[in-house]
Amino acid sequence: MSDSTATAAAPAPQAPAGPVLTSEQILGLLPHRYPFALVDRVIEHEPGKRAVALKNVTFNEPQFQGHFPGRPLMPGVLIVEAMAQVGGLIVTQMPELPKGLFVFAGIDGVRFRRPVVPGDQLRITCELLSLKRRRFGKVKAEARVDGELVCSGELMFSLVD
Repeated sequence: MSDSTATAAAPAPQAPAGPVLTSEQILGLLPHRYPFALVDRVIEHEPGKRAVALKNVTFNEPQFQGHFPGRPLMPGVLIVEAMAQVGGLIVTQMPELPKGLFVFAGIDGVRFRRPVVPGDQLRITCELLSLKRRRFGKVKAEARVDGELVCSGELMFSLVD
């Protein structure tokens, strides 16, 4: 075979980038523990601005024992809680904020678009919209499965003493 008939070599596949935050690092930043630790890894993070994280939904999670037998669906409140935890990861890494426990203060415009079932992987994106008096904040959150929007809304939080 001559040089003129040789085809250009395809570029070598790149190894996937590792997580920005591992599950162990997330446990060091959030107070949640099993069965309410709902963020498996953070894959993008701009401290004080936005974060993208993954939640792997597995059949052996305790909520599927009763929600619902024979047709397991991830409860919507747990999808919202997972989105809130991603929002929490944005503010826990802001050094200018006081340390403490941030809790839900409100939930606006949340909509569920399709069921989430075992085997799905939630890709959760949160963007900090506002922060007032270093104690109250609002994030825009959305969760997708395979690129399809499954839940979205705005979540408010406040720092408790």
